[in-house]
Amino acid sequence: MRWGDEIMSSTRPATSEYTSYLALDEFLTTQRPRSEQPDELLFIIAHQVHELWFKLLLHEFDCLRRRLETGDGEGALHTLRRAAGALRATVSPIEVLQTLTPRQFAGFRSALGTGSGTQSAQFRELEAVLGRRDARMLEPFPLGGTERRRVAAAMDRPSVFDSLLAYLAVQGSPVPLDRLHRDVSLPLTPSSEVQELLADVYRADGLAAQLCEHLVEIDMLFREWRVRHVGMVERIIGDRPGTGGTTGAAYLHAAAPRLLFPDLWAARRQL
Repeated sequence: MRWGDEIMSSTRPATSEYTSYLALDEFLTTQRPRSEQPDELLFIIAHQVHELWFKLLLHEFDCLRRRLETGDGEGALHTLRRAAGALRATVSPIEVLQTLTPRQFAGFRSALGTGSGTQSAQFRELEAVLGRRDARMLEPFPLGGTERRRVAAAMDRPSVFDSLLAYLAVQGSPVPLDRLHRDVSLPLTPSSEVQELLADVYRADGLAAQLCEHLVEIDMLFREWRVRHVGMVERIIGDRPGTGGTTGAAYLHAAAPRLLFPDLWAARRQL
């Protein structure tokens, strides 16, 4: 008898519990290259891995907002640590993608059509959760489509920083009322009053200060991902236009320096 040819019991499942729990029968069939080039599989898997981490980050930041708004500082701190770990993990697929040579990428680039990372609804939603308010984020998605609705809805909800201010108010900090009750669909502009408040939070050196520092870490990790991503794009396609019609690396360079939480950075000047 050859291994694997055993007679299956009628009560025994056809797949292992591990395979069933992770839905691997379905999941491992979602990598469908459109060319005969062997390097395309790497490109697909690396981007799918990114989307999985983005899904987790959206979940964690949703938990973070709820915990901040209900005053659960310890729970929020734990969530921020996990989110930071997930953001670090998003760099790993970039490191593997950098093994693609320009010639290898060119071998299957036409199979992408107009597909582009700018069309990642989860990434755009993630930007919105972290505070970006920009109608241009909706442009890659069809009117009336699910992706466009998701991104628009995220821009209509309080951002992570809005939730931090709500937490500080619950803890008794004098958060300006115009910040607590602002129109969250509008960009959050820097505020000298908020910066003074945050400086006081840092001076107190309590749990709220730890939350602020972990948000600064999230800001740094997000920018690190952007820098690594643009470096990878430059390495593979140089200064050629991106597949989605953007200017490629130049477009990514413009986004890389963007601060998520400018008030947290500005507060440091007052310490």
